[in-house]
Amino acid sequence: MTVLSIPTSAQGYALHNTAPDTAKTMKAAQDFESMTINQMLQPMFQTDDDSQNMFSGGAGEKQFRPMMVEQIAKQMENNGGIGLTDAINRQMLAMQEQK
Repeated sequence: MTVLSIPTSAQGYALHNTAPDTAKTMKAAQDFESMTINQMLQPMFQTDDDSQNMFSGGAGEKQFRPMMVEQIAKQMENNGGIGLTDAINRQMLAMQEQK
């Protein structure tokens, strides 16, 4: 039986005296903020009128709505978001330095 060695840089967090990868930590913080915004926007798009009229998207609109909301959330995060990224990044780096 062989043991595979996975470098710590591939995992995105520091282990035992290795420096944290700040780029990966920042990316994780941005992704978390994007996911948080996505979860906040989902109910807003679920409350719309689903009546079948001339301007409704029908089944296709319902099917692709979650992807649209996800892209809106990513764009919001890329344009400054709601201010979570920096705080999350600082906390994650502090936690990595404690180990």
